[in-house]
Amino acid sequence: MQLGPRIIFKIGNVDITETVIFGLIISLLLIVFAILATRKMEKVPKGFQAAGELVVSTIYNMVEDTMGKRNLNFAPYIGTLVLWLGLGSSLGLLDLRPVTADLNTTMPLAIISFIMVHYNSIRSRGLKGYLKEKASPYAFVFPMTVLDDLFFPITLGMRIFGNILAGVIVMTLLYGGLESLSAALGSAVPFFQIFIPLPLNFFFDMFEPVLQAYIFVMLTMVFTSNGMKPEEEEG
Repeated sequence: MQLGPRIIFKIGNVDITETVIFGLIISLLLIVFAILATRKMEKVPKGFQAAGELVVSTIYNMVEDTMGKRNLNFAPYIGTLVLWLGLGSSLGLLDLRPVTADLNTTMPLAIISFIMVHYNSIRSRGLKGYLKEKASPYAFVFPMTVLDDLFFPITLGMRIFGNILAGVIVMTLLYGGLESLSAALGSAVPFFQIFIPLPLNFFFDMFEPVLQAYIFVMLTMVFTSNGMKPEEEEG
């Protein structure tokens, strides 16, 4: 069993893997969807525009409920992130390797979230206020707070990677075992090939990807919002 993504081709010494290819395709599909949804805007939305407005309103409501109305400017990034992660993690439905089953995908995204959390905290509180918050309530907790912050991108990236990769491994072993069983019986048995994998396929290729994408963006929003100065202290 190959745990890592397949190398499709090389550009010099750079390996272009299936993760890169699938990630670019998903990005292109989202761009095309956005163009179709906004090409002919009508007062009464229908078709792609109706779907687009539903997605946008859902994302903005989620950001407002989690981060507050003042932070709705994060909605475009959060929306892009949750859509890309959700689609990229659900590729198992097409018998393709999910892009999030690759640490080269999840860790850079986790690092971006880490930078966003601390950049906005410093921008909101100022450097002095940021350092003061890290040393709250007592100065001796500062090293532990910094260490906890450094582990944030690791746990964030590893969580979604580990869960999605585990699903890939389980389904690969399951289908391999069922194929061997059918071969031992002398013919393919529809019950083994379809009905046994179906519940696990639903969980690992539909429910789990959506759940992990949601957890990733929720943690990003919560940590970003908590790191910023409370609304009542602004002014």
